[in-house]
Amino acid sequence: MDVNFDLLGDPIPEGWGKRGRPQHIATTENRNKVMMLLAFGWNNERIARALGITPPTLRRNYFRELRVKDEARDRVDAILAASLWEQAKSGNVGAIKEFRKVQERNDMMTAHLTAHGKNPEKPIKEPKLGKKERALLEARAPDTGTEIGDLMAQRNRPN
Repeated sequence: MDVNFDLLGDPIPEGWGKRGRPQHIATTENRNKVMMLLAFGWNNERIARALGITPPTLRRNYFRELRVKDEARDRVDAILAASLWEQAKSGNVGAIKEFRKVQERNDMMTAHLTAHGKNPEKPIKEPKLGKKERALLEARAPDTGTEIGDLMAQRNRPN
């Protein structure tokens, strides 16, 4: 299939110049651009404007990239680190120096998170109790600060 490209390097869709707006074609380059912009923290409207499309078109064509919005920064950082590592292994001195900087930044971030008691992993959430389960737990452990609570606690103790 013969594909023509416009001045910006994007493929020209079928039906260009005919009635109606031409369909947007999601290219690998645009997918990578969306992932990079998500890593920068851009919102969907801003990314759509950068690509010259509407937000619904962005959601329709790039839903896989938008689904991993929270992981975009980590993915881009991992790709950058891998690229620097490959260049450093081949002997590129600039890449070696930059890789060291990335490594030091990562170490500082890890130390900061550990010092402040923040776990970079998501904490395991306790399952939410329903109304009846919560009432049963509260009934088994009454408030002994009140007279009725003290009586209930005495009643619940085994003989």
